[in-house]
Amino acid sequence: MVTSTPPLLARVVTEILAPWVLVLSLPLLVAWHATGNAFQTVVWGLVVGVTGSVIPMAVVVRGARRGRWNGHHVTNREGRLVPLFTCAASLGTGIALLVVGGAPHRMLALSLSMFLSLVVSIAITFGAPVPGGGRGWKVSVHTAVAAGALAVLVVTFGPWTLVFAPAVALVGWSRVALGDHTVAQVVGGVALGLVVGGLTFWWLA
Repeated sequence: MVTSTPPLLARVVTEILAPWVLVLSLPLLVAWHATGNAFQTVVWGLVVGVTGSVIPMAVVVRGARRGRWNGHHVTNREGRLVPLFTCAASLGTGIALLVVGGAPHRMLALSLSMFLSLVVSIAITFGAPVPGGGRGWKVSVHTAVAAGALAVLVVTFGPWTLVFAPAVALVGWSRVALGDHTVAQVVGGVALGLVVGGLTFWWLA
């Protein structure tokens, strides 16, 4: 009974702090900070949230049900090609909508930081050389998104949001505990989220 507790907790953490959950909620917080207006918060927050989270997740779930990849977290590296490119295309559409609609600068900065993180993630997943030959490394998207979200919160709301840092560590632990990633892949995800996502947002915002 004791041995089953960590995997159960890990699964709960993996689900409630999944990339799609964070990508759907974070834009609303940033939009509220940027506009202070409820209507604009919902509009711009949903533009980023829907194109960056809902649409890609719908594709992922549909593909998982058809057996195209291993579950809605796409734990097999090879199966990540379509979901990642779908997310990039969808988010790219969202960026275009933000530009055309005259969205707040900070919302565009958020979307561009997310898009660049996706591009780097795709490059690592399918282009990075691995020991023993071959290319491709399954960097943790969970920790990349969690770390990137933390960086965005710090830039937007201030250093006090570092109180959420343990949540990033918890996400990393959950991915390793479930056997979906190695420690190195989790740490790589954190680095990706902080350096690419966080610094890009800070620079553009």
